[in-house]
Amino acid sequence: MACPTIRSPLALTLVARLSVCGENASSKNDWPDWTSAPARVVPGFFPPELVVQVKALACELPATHGVPLSHWNTPDIARQVCNAGLVATISGSTIWRWLHEDAIRPWYHRSWIFPRDPAFAVKANRILHLYERSWEGKSLKSDEFVISADEKTSIQARRRKHSTLPPAPKRPMRVEHEYGRCGAWAYIAALDVHRARVFGRCETTTGIAPFDRLVEQVMTRPPYNDARRVFWIVDNGSSHRGKASIARLKHLFPRLTLIHGPVHASWLNQVEIYFSIVQRKVLTPNDFTGLNELAERLLDFQYYWEATAKPFEWKFTKADLATLLAKLSAHEKLAA
Repeated sequence: MACPTIRSPLALTLVARLSVCGENASSKNDWPDWTSAPARVVPGFFPPELVVQVKALACELPATHGVPLSHWNTPDIARQVCNAGLVATISGSTIWRWLHEDAIRPWYHRSWIFPRDPAFAVKANRILHLYERSWEGKSLKSDEFVISADEKTSIQARRRKHSTLPPAPKRPMRVEHEYGRCGAWAYIAALDVHRARVFGRCETTTGIAPFDRLVEQVMTRPPYNDARRVFWIVDNGSSHRGKASIARLKHLFPRLTLIHGPVHASWLNQVEIYFSIVQRKVLTPNDFTGLNELAERLLDFQYYWEATAKPFEWKFTKADLATLLAKLSAHEKLAA
């Protein structure tokens, strides 16, 4: 049997649109000629060209075809293919099998922040060098340290309206859904990335003064008070942003060197890994009688964690960064 003519994915459009009130606003006479006669194929047989076009459709956003969806799933793709006249009938399971071959999953999505800092590579490489204990091409001395610092804001203390029940045979821990709010802390912490030591404090708010108190907490105790240099890796938050913060902290502590990461690159800051541990082990589930208990738990956990902690095994290298930036650049060219 002769294979049907396969149209370009760009020609895949809805054969009928709905009016504002929901009625069909198109008539059969308004449809393109090529949609009036769906292709006929042997049941169970589909030409390779159709498979290619279905995969191409799955890799496009539904809005480009006038479909009011945020993402495709296999029944939607099957409906679109039939409406476009590419085939008379096709099942979602068949389309799923085709997409599975190339690991195409349009029903998934991943949040992403594309680098917008023009000096992204330069700033990121400085941090990666420090993680490898080098600075400006020279290895760090034994009395030079690298600190990663940031704030975990608005940590609420939630008092549950029924006491939490511990686990029991065939029953998990039970945590009451309803709770009362008892206030919130801003947890500001600094991590010595090569010694796995944590310094933190709970403040009612973030800002320059609370952050400076954390810096003083670290820089006034050994071995940092006698160090040759102490590098502080921070993001671009208002508490420590720009050249003014560099000058301010350098004036307060001459041995301190403030290093700003690229904009929207918190994943380069190792203290975020520690914050994720705190979220899992301390704050989930969130059940505290008040702010005092929450602060005590956060600060006590620092000593609990340090007792067995080892420096994080940071595997993302300068070569990995170059590969990532090249991949993102290729994606942007395709999008353009």
